[in-house]
Parts: sequence; structure tokens; C-alpha cells
Amino acid sequence: MHKNEFIKQLAKETALPQKEVNQVIRGAVELIARRLKDGDKVVLTGFGTFEVRHRRARRGVNPQTKEHITIPETQTPGFTASNSLKLTVLGEVDPSSLSSEFDEVEKVPRPRGRRKVAI
Repeated sequence: MHKNEFIKQLAKETALPQKEVNQVIRGAVELIARRLKDGDKVVLTGFGTFEVRHRRARRGVNPQTKEHITIPETQTPGFTASNSLKLTVLGEVDPSSLSSEFDEVEKVPRPRGRRKVAI
């Protein structure tokens, strides 16, 4: 499913205009990207966790020249699915149970140390 199909289907299921659904999806993606850029972890309870993963520098081989090279360390975004989402994909849990996590939005106290954002 591509973005446009996703927006159309979500608009149909929520009875919201496609334009509003597009703005919400766009805003959510931008917010997640900004928080990851700031070094935060974004946790969507019942869905999964977005975080920045650090890859160490490592040795590699250039496939064209067979020359040994050093691949520099880097950071990359990562997503870890929640157990609820995994069980839904396996067919053991109804997909509607995932949305129940969003029924009540509560203020989450900010933890000390590494910053974590709960949405």
C-alpha cells in the first residue's frame, strides 16, 4: 500500500476529509523525524518504537575492486514493533485492539537520562 492509498483508506475509515488525514500523517512523520534528529526515542504504545541506531565502523570489501575498505560509523533510524503488533500480524490478536491504546491520552512524566517521547 502506497501513501495515497493509505490516506484514502484512512479517510474512508475515519470519515475525515483526505486533506485533513494527509496533514495529520504528514505532521506525525515530521514530528517523529524531528524527535529522532534530536536524539529522542518515540514510543507509540501498542504499535512500536522509533529510535536512532548507531552502527560502528567496520571493515568491508569494494565488490568491484576487491579492495579492503573501512566503512565509517553512522546513525540510522530504526523501528521495533511492539508485541501487540507482532501478534496482530500473526493473526493472534484483532487489529482493532491496537487502537485501544490511543483511547485515553495521558500525560507521561519525562524520564531522566536518555530522552524518550511517548505519543
